[in-house]
Amino acid sequence: MANSVARSMEYSDSVKHRLHRIEGQLRGVLSMMEQSKECSDVVIQLTAIRSAVDRAIALIITDNMEACIRKEMESDNNLDEVIKEGIQLLVKSR
Repeated sequence: MANSVARSMEYSDSVKHRLHRIEGQLRGVLSMMEQSKECSDVVIQLTAIRSAVDRAIALIITDNMEACIRKEMESDNNLDEVIKEGIQLLVKSR
């Protein structure tokens, strides 16, 4: 994570599936709006989408941190920077 700009990451099918499900939820909300559904129903769905996005972010950060920590351990490097950057990403995502 220390060189996150230059490092690519493989994303799990689980994360991709979550994002596809969120995409479907967004389409559903747009459809609800086009059908002039109740404001409260739209807000409930948007809140669910926000929660799903937060969970996806946490999963991506966790997977990335785990991969970076394993790589640093193999290299006998200091883990402090990897852990700090992971925490910063979590804080930034809030």
